[in-house]
Amino acid sequence: MLSKAEQTTKYIIETVAPIFNRKGYAATSMSDITEATGLTKGAIYGNFENKEAIAIAAFNKSVNDLLKRIAEHQEQSSSPIQKLYLIADFYKTYHDYSKNLGGCPILNIGVDANHHNSPILERVQYIINKTQNNIAKLVEWGKEAGEIKQEIDSQLFAKRLYTRIQGAVFMSHTMQDHQYLVDAAIEIEDIITNELKK
Repeated sequence: MLSKAEQTTKYIIETVAPIFNRKGYAATSMSDITEATGLTKGAIYGNFENKEAIAIAAFNKSVNDLLKRIAEHQEQSSSPIQKLYLIADFYKTYHDYSKNLGGCPILNIGVDANHHNSPILERVQYIINKTQNNIAKLVEWGKEAGEIKQEIDSQLFAKRLYTRIQGAVFMSHTMQDHQYLVDAAIEIEDIITNELKK
C-alpha cells in the first residue's frame, strides 16, 4: 500500500511524463506541471527537489513502461534468436504505441537533453547502453545455444539494430508514417535470418 506522499509522487510522474516527452525539458514550465496536475508548486516541490528531478522521474517512468512492454512481447519464445525477431516485431506497431506517449521518450528526451541538460542526457545514454547490452547478451546466448554464428560481433550487431530502430522511429514520427518502422523491422528480420542465423 502506497503512502499518501508516494501516491502523490506517482500521480505527478504519470501526469507529466507525456508533457516532458512532447515538449522537452526546457520548454516544459512549472506552470505546465501545476496546470496538468492541479497541484501547487509547493505541493510539487514537497515531492521533488526541482524540475530536473521531475523530468528524470518522468523519463524513467516512460522508458520503464516501454522496456516492460518489449520484455512481455519477448516472452512469446524462450529461444534467444526468436527473442531478437520479437524485438523487430514489437517495433512494427511502435508508432501507434509511442504516439500515446507523445513520441518516443528515448529519441525525444535524448535530442532535447543533448542541447539543454547533461544529467538527463546521462540517463538517456545509460538506457541506450543498457538496451544495446541486452541485445548483445541475446546474441551471445544465441551463440551458446547454437542458434547464431560464432563469428558475429554481438556489440556491433546490437548497435546496428538499435540505430536502425531509432532512425525509423525518427522518420515515422517526423513523416507521420508508420511504414518506416515496419520496413526497418523487416530489414532487421532479414539481417537476423541471413547474417546471424546458423
